[in-house]
Amino acid sequence: MSALAQQIATRVRECPNVVGLSGGPFGAVATYLPGETVSGVAVRDDEVEIAIVVTGDRPLPEVANQVRDAVAPLTGKRAVNIHIGGLT
Repeated sequence: MSALAQQIATRVRECPNVVGLSGGPFGAVATYLPGETVSGVAVRDDEVEIAIVVTGDRPLPEVANQVRDAVAPLTGKRAVNIHIGGLT
């Protein structure tokens, strides 16, 4: 799952209006790897949780759907839950 978390993080960062990834409250949204943490992406067996910081240029549901569409080819049948962790 480590490579998957990194691939998802890369796709998310490439989305327009996404400033970056956020660990969420208390850093709970993350994938922990040996010697590395992918903050803002938590890959689980049945879901992927993504926490992002976005610009306020577009409606938040639109940005969330854009991120969900960008990572869909990587996530298979997992549910993709997007959390907006901040606005810039």
